[in-house]
Amino acid sequence: MAQFIKIYPENPNEKEIDKAVKVLREGGLVIYPTDTVYGLGCDITNSKALEKIAKIKGVKLEKANFSFICHDLSNISDYIKQIDTATFKILKKALPGPYTFILPGNNDLPKEFRKKKTVGIRVPDNNIARDIVRKLGNPIVSTSIYDEDEILEYTTDPELIYEKWNNVVDMVIDGGYGDNQASTIIDLSGYEPEIIREGKGAIDIF
Repeated sequence: MAQFIKIYPENPNEKEIDKAVKVLREGGLVIYPTDTVYGLGCDITNSKALEKIAKIKGVKLEKANFSFICHDLSNISDYIKQIDTATFKILKKALPGPYTFILPGNNDLPKEFRKKKTVGIRVPDNNIARDIVRKLGNPIVSTSIYDEDEILEYTTDPELIYEKWNNVVDMVIDGGYGDNQASTIIDLSGYEPEIIREGKGAIDIF
């Protein structure tokens, strides 16, 4: 059975954040709120936890398109190649916010992701998610929680999420109702920015 804890996004309780960080450090899976939909995440440095998430999603780990949840822009440079000024300006303007940016990965990526030329980076505008990453000291590898219901697509009620996932993950964080719209995905790895998916984030940020 997963732990179920309540954290208020306006002023996250440090002790509760520490509980989530402990679970992640021990290789556990955590469902947590973002500024879009609820995410399922693990510590980027834990191979076994990465394998667990890939299995849940039914994909091979090296082919999985997971996002890296970062605390801020300084966090991002650990895993991506040096970017030009124009790209940096877009990131600075949009983040924290409801965007996933596809960027060229560097050689410091965890070995599981080194075959991929690009990575998806997120800095959500949600204090809970960012505080967890800040305390953990490295990004969370994350994927959105889908719902089988064709109309809903994303479950927004944390209690319903807990009911469904409590035997699959190690912790579910109730950070209030989530959004039912995913992040906007923008590919910045080419010559021109390319919109891959239009979601919650406005696309007129260029």
